[in-house]
Amino acid sequence: MVFKRLLGAIGVGGPSVDTVLAGGAVLPGGTLSGQVHLEGGSSAVEIEHITLELVARVEAEHEEGESEGLVVFERFTVGGGFRLAEEERRSVPFSVTLPWETPVSELYGQPLGIVLGVRTELAVAGAKDKGDLDALAVRPLPVQEAILEALGQLGFGFKSADLEYGRIGGTGQLLPFYQEIELTPSAQYVHAVNEIELTLLASPVGLEVVLEADKRGSLFSSGHDALTRFTVGHHEVATRDWNTQVDGWIRELIDHRASYGTHDTYVHGDPYGGTHHEHHHDHHDSHHRSGPGIGTAVAAGAAGLAVGVVGGMVAAEVVDEVGDFFEDDEDEGDDEG
Repeated sequence: MVFKRLLGAIGVGGPSVDTVLAGGAVLPGGTLSGQVHLEGGSSAVEIEHITLELVARVEAEHEEGESEGLVVFERFTVGGGFRLAEEERRSVPFSVTLPWETPVSELYGQPLGIVLGVRTELAVAGAKDKGDLDALAVRPLPVQEAILEALGQLGFGFKSADLEYGRIGGTGQLLPFYQEIELTPSAQYVHAVNEIELTLLASPVGLEVVLEADKRGSLFSSGHDALTRFTVGHHEVATRDWNTQVDGWIRELIDHRASYGTHDTYVHGDPYGGTHHEHHHDHHDSHHRSGPGIGTAVAAGAAGLAVGVVGGMVAAEVVDEVGDFFEDDEDEGDDEG
């Protein structure tokens, strides 16, 4: 096993750390487990705490333009309060629960271009060092997968996915950013919209589905956005006809915008049941449309939105991009030390 030397505040000759995550992708709201492996340095030290940080690469819009960087969206203290002897090896197991709004980074085993990671912070004698950084894979919840698969079977194609800094008004969003999946319209709706943007906000009881349509303009009217929101429960996965349900949402998204004029419209569900309509003037806070640019449409066939076309070299490039991003972040940390 290769241990990563901590050369920052703790100093050369200090302890080393390597965090190993349990294999396989995890679910939003699910359990992330693994072990933090420590190796003592040239002298004994007191390990005050071992903290895991969940980080994500997030894009933000500001006056100077657009930028991206790592955002910490959860912290867990998983150990500490013990003495690590010179050259001693010790493993600290952990099991933590991911936030329900943790973004989805892969679909049917294919990467979406979302960068998530687990960073390990070690505190020794009042000094803290962020040493180990590991890629985190998150797969969709059953209800999220059902909706994505239905979109694929209806003919919508995958365009890109990214994480946007800001909040969606009128929702129960808790994290400081949200995931946006951009889809190309099916043949049935290509005359009406340029693209569909989808956000799936999970909670312990269900899902808020936020749909946005970038509408095409005409010779007599400019294009504009329509925004609607629906709610579904986790328990409804096996009871709904998802193709019919999702197609109905798309129809409402397009029809309601025409009916309600220039107001953004959120469609609110009764507690994970029926729906009613409510007007809002607000929009996505700090909202913009940009993504990592996977750049390939998703094949919509029997596997729904499975990224069949985003395979081979394209998928490999996304994996390389994720790895390079984490390596660059760690290099910067070493340089700072």
